[in-house]
Amino acid sequence: MFAQQIINGLALGAVYALLALGYTMVYGILQLINFAHGEVYMLGAYLGIIVLGGLTAPGMPSLGIAATLAITLSLSMLFCAAYGAMIERTAYRPIRRAAKLSPFISAVGMSIILQNMVMLSQGKEYKYLSQIITLEGFVLFGAKISPVEIIILGTSLLMMVGLQLFITRTRLGKAMRATSQDMTMAGLVGIDINRVISMTFMIGSALAAVAGVMVTLYYGVVHFFMGYTAGLKAFTAAVLGGIGSIPGAMLGGFALGLIENFGASYISSVYKDAFAFLVLIITLLLRPSGLLGQKAVDKV
Repeated sequence: MFAQQIINGLALGAVYALLALGYTMVYGILQLINFAHGEVYMLGAYLGIIVLGGLTAPGMPSLGIAATLAITLSLSMLFCAAYGAMIERTAYRPIRRAAKLSPFISAVGMSIILQNMVMLSQGKEYKYLSQIITLEGFVLFGAKISPVEIIILGTSLLMMVGLQLFITRTRLGKAMRATSQDMTMAGLVGIDINRVISMTFMIGSALAAVAGVMVTLYYGVVHFFMGYTAGLKAFTAAVLGGIGSIPGAMLGGFALGLIENFGASYISSVYKDAFAFLVLIITLLLRPSGLLGQKAVDKV
């Protein structure tokens, strides 16, 4: 039972970690919490269930699980990356230098707009996907690991490692780090600030799309309101790990998944969602900078 909860918690934590990366990347550069990020995840889940359902529908030629997932992930990532760029261009860029409260209100407004847009276009009902992976899993230390959990953990870890290498090894990644440290100086040395910020939103949104597809594959159900709770939990994971820290977002996501799963299993499943927010309160009280975050230093 203990080993099974670890596997389930890691699978859930991988989803939170992918979402938390989007929060922490945007905050690291703009010092802004993108509260519309959860809705981008919801859009990725909806596109995932549409594409997966279409490719596996009766009468469609069989492409195989690997090709089907690759096509679904690619389309969802491209779609959500475009949405991320649109959100940055319309909701944040015009008020980038406004008072801090203005971007916050804009983020909440964009979140509500996306929720209602999907509700009006797709309906209020839950959308279901029949099981498309029927392979048997295997048992490890008494815990049954399903193929879907292997796919979630493998894909998530691959994305996280790829993002870390991108940030540390590529020219654009170095530009992102420079912009995060000093946006004004980065612009003076020739870095295109608008391009860097737009790419940050696009990459974070693409990772949210992967999380959405993974959740669709795992639970087989989506709903227009699903991004709200998931977004708050991912924000909690980012704060727990140290918002602004990419390794911290990964650690916080997996830690939150384990905490939530153990709490629901050994304490009460009724308060499953409450454990995440209890973790947020405790973190803010005991270590506001997070597990891997750095304490802010006032500049003089």
